[in-house]
Amino acid sequence: MNSKVFMVLRILLGIFVLVFGINKFYSFIPMEAPTGDAGAYFGALISSKTLTLVAIVEIVAGLALIFNKFGALFALILMSVSVNALLFHAVLDPANSAGAVVLLILNIAVIFGYKDKYKALLS
Repeated sequence: MNSKVFMVLRILLGIFVLVFGINKFYSFIPMEAPTGDAGAYFGALISSKTLTLVAIVEIVAGLALIFNKFGALFALILMSVSVNALLFHAVLDPANSAGAVVLLILNIAVIFGYKDKYKALLS
């Protein structure tokens, strides 16, 4: 992958998760509360403080990707957040799944860009 393209994708993913991680604390992006099963699941995530942990992971991963410090590690860690976001939206809130799809695509692209860093792990 071209290094300039990879840098743009990495920073874009970093900004994306950083903004949504900070939004979990300060709610500056208006979002309607999910209803039904999605609302019940989301409520459980909030009451168990799991969403706080996800927000912290997103903020740290976003900063790591933007500044390219431990980016390969946090891209892998962020994959679990990306897959869970996609599954949540695909199953419980399909109308609002576009952001989760973009997140997963960016995350896969960044992991692909870091593929040389993972060779030692996979050999």
